[in-house]
Amino acid sequence: MHRLNPAKLHLSKWTAVRPCNREKHFLVTELYRDEAGTVLEIELQAVLTGRSQRCDWRELKDAGHWLMGWQ
Repeated sequence: MHRLNPAKLHLSKWTAVRPCNREKHFLVTELYRDEAGTVLEIELQAVLTGRSQRCDWRELKDAGHWLMGWQ
C-alpha cells in the first residue's frame, strides 16, 4: 500500500500492473475537489493513447493495480 498525499497527485506518474489495450503508463491530469477543497477523484490519462478515465484517488494506493512512477 502506497502512502499518498492527495493534494500532491497532480501530474504524478503511474504504471498499471495489468495493462489493458497496451495502456501501461498514466499521468494524473486533474484533481476533482469538493467545496471544502478535499480531493475526491482524479483523472488519469494514458500516455500512449491519450484516453482519460476518472477514478477515486484511493485506488492508487492498491499496489496490486498501480505502481508509483513509470516502470
